[in-house]
Amino acid sequence: AGVMRIKLADDRFDEREFLHGAKAAFAMIVEAFAKGDVDTLKSLLSKELFAGFASAIESREAAGEVQETTIVTIRSADVVEASLEQNVAKVTVEFVTEQVKVTRDTAGAVVEGDPDRIDILTDIWTFARDIRDKDPNWELVATRVPED
Repeated sequence: AGVMRIKLADDRFDEREFLHGAKAAFAMIVEAFAKGDVDTLKSLLSKELFAGFASAIESREAAGEVQETTIVTIRSADVVEASLEQNVAKVTVEFVTEQVKVTRDTAGAVVEGDPDRIDILTDIWTFARDIRDKDPNWELVATRVPED
């Protein structure tokens, strides 16, 4: 129902195109976070979410740690929720991915993760955009992992 409300309010909204863009954004954000690329993150995240990501990057850098993340594949990306409040469309996507994640210390020793293990991870991300805005790009406004 939420997707239909967004389509009715914004005839440019196409769910397949949106998911294609969401997958690309997912990869860009995960990679930028691992590399500590705050400029890329700033352009893709809401101010509030960016503050949290930047703080985590600063803590990691202060500890002298480096994160390596490789997305092996995005198994699925499905819309799990969609809404339209005033003129702001929000779409929540559940990503199931295969990733290799490793954090290393200044000497290059692994402090977290395993460079030889592929983990299956589930992330739930919410994207938003003002449908009146000429800019077609969506902004990541929330991230979470499913509760077990």
